[in-house]
Amino acid sequence: MQNLQNFRDYYEILGVPKESSSEEIKKVYRRLARQYHPDLNPGNKAAEEKFKDIGEAYEVLSDPAKRAQYDQFSRYWKQKGFANKQTPKAKDWNNRANNRDNNQEVDPSQFADFESFINQVIGVGGRKNSRNGSASNTDSDPFRTPKSRVEYTVPKSQPRPARRDIEARLTLPLEKAYVGGNERIRLEDGRSLEVSMPAGMVTGQSIRLRNQGIGGGDLYLKITVEPHPLFKLDGSNIFCQVPVTPSEAVLGGQVEAPTLDGPVKMTIPPGVRSGQRFRLANKGYPNEGGKRGDQLVEIQIVTPKTISDEEKELYEKIRQIETFKPRADLLGLG
Repeated sequence: MQNLQNFRDYYEILGVPKESSSEEIKKVYRRLARQYHPDLNPGNKAAEEKFKDIGEAYEVLSDPAKRAQYDQFSRYWKQKGFANKQTPKAKDWNNRANNRDNNQEVDPSQFADFESFINQVIGVGGRKNSRNGSASNTDSDPFRTPKSRVEYTVPKSQPRPARRDIEARLTLPLEKAYVGGNERIRLEDGRSLEVSMPAGMVTGQSIRLRNQGIGGGDLYLKITVEPHPLFKLDGSNIFCQVPVTPSEAVLGGQVEAPTLDGPVKMTIPPGVRSGQRFRLANKGYPNEGGKRGDQLVEIQIVTPKTISDEEKELYEKIRQIETFKPRADLLGLG
């Protein structure tokens, strides 16, 4: 807390009105704690101090008893009369508080300053830093992790959260879902985790991370594989389209086809039709047993929109000498 001159109330620190509900205060605290968390602001002393301030404010305002006491007694902070006297012990203050009704005035001169007054009444203020010198925090901080660079002091009076499994969603490109491997991910609660992911992940699959939930529970990553511009999954098979030129379609030969392993050469026969499909064995997606499906390649004959003068001359010559009449049956010329 600040001294008397610079004192700001806890509602102001969190930026909430005094009539806010506990859920509203919790929601605002979680947003601010994520914004100013030391893990997300390394080396930022201002953010670290802000993080400690909002943690202290939340400790009081999230506890109904402390909040009621704070609302009752914080009105005295603007009063003059705080003297440089020995602050009464908490035990003495509690005895006095128990014998005082709500309408009786408090004598500010019993306290050295407002900080001492509130510390005795509410029981907060000046926490010690953890042993590594980083910002301390209450156990209401939802962003603690064993691998965090910041350690926090947890008051023994606060209960440990109940063990609970949680779920998070992870969206991956198809290439990453195919190969798997180590990936560093950042969760919505601000934690950063190194995850070893299996190969061949599919949409709807869940990956279990032990002890990464709440209170020692597990974290389940629910996988979503992004749509790919070239490949479409159909079970363990992969479908794609490969464009070819009119000359390639007429003459046949080797053309390049994309796969998840990189481009491969495939042979198409002369006179291939648009829409005709070919199968590339074992170039599909791996199933749960590790066996791969096939890749189905659909040929699409594409005509150029612009051609050179030389190409135009050759196409004109082909049109004059070609014997293929695709509309003969339609026109009764067969």
